[in-house]
Amino acid sequence: MKGLAMRGAAQASAALRFPAHSIAGRVGTSFKHEHLQAILTDGKRDRFFEVHAENYMGAGGPPHAALNQIRQDYPVSLHGVCMSIGGPQPLDKAHLQRFKALVDHYEPALVSEHLAWSTHGTTYFNDLLPLPYTAATLARVTDHIDQVQEAVGLPLLLENPSTYLIFPESTMSETSFIAEVVRRTGCGLLLDVNNVFVSGTNHGFAARDYLADFPLEHVGEIHLAGHTQQADDEGELLLIDSHDCPVTEAVWKLFDVVISQCGPIPTLVEWDSDLPDWAGLKVEADAAQTIIDRHVQGLKRGKAHAA
Repeated sequence: MKGLAMRGAAQASAALRFPAHSIAGRVGTSFKHEHLQAILTDGKRDRFFEVHAENYMGAGGPPHAALNQIRQDYPVSLHGVCMSIGGPQPLDKAHLQRFKALVDHYEPALVSEHLAWSTHGTTYFNDLLPLPYTAATLARVTDHIDQVQEAVGLPLLLENPSTYLIFPESTMSETSFIAEVVRRTGCGLLLDVNNVFVSGTNHGFAARDYLADFPLEHVGEIHLAGHTQQADDEGELLLIDSHDCPVTEAVWKLFDVVISQCGPIPTLVEWDSDLPDWAGLKVEADAAQTIIDRHVQGLKRGKAHAA
């Protein structure tokens, strides 16, 4: 980790390609090209945008032109979905180099990936698949995170998964596993509050109990999203992390709890299909910003009273 810190300092002192916008306390949204003109017309500069790295691994063209335009005026979070951090095979070195090239070019404020696996051989699945929480998985995940952090020269934020099954082979809880990953690698965490609620409902545990065990002090970004309801083969309720509808009231309440404990963490509203117009997406972002601002004001009043 010492080498990582030295590399980060060197990068910070180098000439930047883009303006260094602050991301602290901001609420962002997924960047979709359909919204580009509305975003530019809107002109507000108090947000950030997150992109899936794999959508920009091609050379040039309209996607990069749009993202370069956005990056001039806004901080960007780079979110990987295909690194297969928990996969049984070695990391794809070509994929990692493409990921690094995006980090080097766009100078993202945050860089993240998933606690999941998504590849087999040379096949990339369109899913983030769950892991057994065992000593062998822990060793593999920490090794892969070390490789990613060494390559990009920045701390990686690891996202907790939404899951639909639990492995009987697991020897530790998800929160204990995540805490140990952080201890061994020095990575940060991306807390997806919707994932906590989805997994809790699917597996019958209380989301607040999960959050009480989660290492919140290491959270560098928060995700919010909508989910859909289905029924499993036994007719029981099954939630799907679908990112295609508004954030539910239950998830807003959990987010309120997290912000009350963590403070103004950069927060992203994910919406990936059945997209609303820009005005509709801003409603979700503004709701998150209202919660953050309320807690910031409460903290300021408390400090003033103490003084």
